Amino acid sequence: MQPFIQIQGVNKVFHDTRKGDVVALKDINLDIQRGEFICLLGPSGCGKSTLLNAVAGFALPSSGSIRVDGKDVTAPGPDRGVVFQEYALFPWMTVEKNIAFGLEIQRLSPEVIRGKVDRLLAKLQLGEFRDRYPKDLSGGMRQRVAIARVLALDSPVMLMDEPFGALDALTRRSLQDELLRIWQEFSKTIIFVTHSIEESVYLADRTVVMTYRPGTIKRDVRITLARERDPESVAFNDIKKELAQLVMEEQRRHNQEELRSATS
Repeated sequence: MQPFIQIQGVNKVFHDTRKGDVVALKDINLDIQRGEFICLLGPSGCGKSTLLNAVAGFALPSSGSIRVDGKDVTAPGPDRGVVFQEYALFPWMTVEKNIAFGLEIQRLSPEVIRGKVDRLLAKLQLGEFRDRYPKDLSGGMRQRVAIARVLALDSPVMLMDEPFGALDALTRRSLQDELLRIWQEFSKTIIFVTHSIEESVYLADRTVVMTYRPGTIKRDVRITLARERDPESVAFNDIKKELAQLVMEEQRRHNQEELRSATS
């Protein structure tokens, strides 16, 4: 079976006239099947967001290729919806208008737009907030709106860059459960960047651990725990320990390199 997302030999080099070239990604090869939930995990500076942005089409690779459903990624496209940590909502628009924005750009009829928005408001429990502005919402509610806006476009792929990183623990778990429900109900393929080892075990079919710069794939760990997953279970914590060891190896390497740079 041909993978739904194919990342082949991807390298990304950032050119800095003062510091020299920075190799952010090196020889990334990753196949993702339709409907998989993939977490990218690793220390800061390992290239997780750079890889996500490459799949999104925001920052194309220096070399290598990325294909989604058999088509080369050369720019952002409606087949890939992106959810950021910062919510990226328009502050001058209501919840309803924020969700409808992409549909209006597509010049759909008002009736179709209204129907889609109404369904999403109901599914994400936002109905009573449809006339509110982002400033009047909690962080968790803003992120629900951001997710609803992506779902409105019916993109088969959702790319999520630490979307719950700024939320408190209870809100974070609530939205994790909401995202899993959405993933299953809407049959999305998700690539999800996180710093949280526990979050990756709770959400992912596979957790891809990346090395510190240059970012490569250190380990691709398949998580076969049944859903709903119990973070208190022995099996859950065994996987957490395995991933923590992999991440801490890279963090120690990063710390040693910084120390060498500081003393040289």
